[in-house]
Amino acid sequence: MKPFAQRGPDPGPDPTVAMIEANRGPFATTQLTVSPGNGFNGGTVYYPTDTSLGTWGALAIVPGYSALFANEEAWMGPWLSSFGFVVMGVETNSRSDDDNARASEILSALAWLTTASPVKDRLDPDRLSVLGHSAGGAGAIRAAERQPSLRAMIGLAPGFPGNALSMSTDHVPSLVIGGQNDATVTPSYLSSLYGTLPAGTQRAFAQIAGADHVYYTHANNVEMKILIPWLKVFLDSDTRYTQFLCPSLPDPSGVSAYRPTCPYVPPPGG
Repeated sequence: MKPFAQRGPDPGPDPTVAMIEANRGPFATTQLTVSPGNGFNGGTVYYPTDTSLGTWGALAIVPGYSALFANEEAWMGPWLSSFGFVVMGVETNSRSDDDNARASEILSALAWLTTASPVKDRLDPDRLSVLGHSAGGAGAIRAAERQPSLRAMIGLAPGFPGNALSMSTDHVPSLVIGGQNDATVTPSYLSSLYGTLPAGTQRAFAQIAGADHVYYTHANNVEMKILIPWLKVFLDSDTRYTQFLCPSLPDPSGVSAYRPTCPYVPPPGG
């Protein structure tokens, strides 16, 4: 398989609003089950079947407190991988693991994915990202602090009760999404957390209209129309997708607040 740096222009069709809001992208996908071990409790890997376009960037997803990826975020796997990503849903060693444990598990999953998994030759180990919901979102923030070489971090209502959370040392491009009606990770809390990000960190904040804390555990295209461009820009250095982030959202329906920090400058490809 050709390395990312040799695969030529941005793969896939020119994106449109309708494309990023559809529940499947342009690539066919398949999946495999991962057994427990290697620092995490197994999970599922979703990946494009096309081997002609070079290696893909990877995203690891970790669930929230007391939750299973299989029950809450599995809907994201085939959806995101069809846009040209290797996606790994990570199950935690204990459902009560705190944010630091979840950070260790998601980073262990990425290490396994890039060095020992059956799909390691399909992905680029230099183009990795993390996503988490609630306690998993807090874990994703911790993972970005520990591994600043990550290309993107996405926190969906990130937070962990009793653990002081800050993003003040986070230099990974960070997308934070919250719910307008979230009584657990409240809008005021999330705004304050987002405000701790360093001025030099590329970042964006979005609030979903009417969303509660578990909104993200159900299939929806409101978060996806922001999340997919974020990954395409920062994992793939595909600047065709910046139009969906800057200077505003082309389709703001379902989004009650959006605070980008344009322009977004992805790292060089490869």
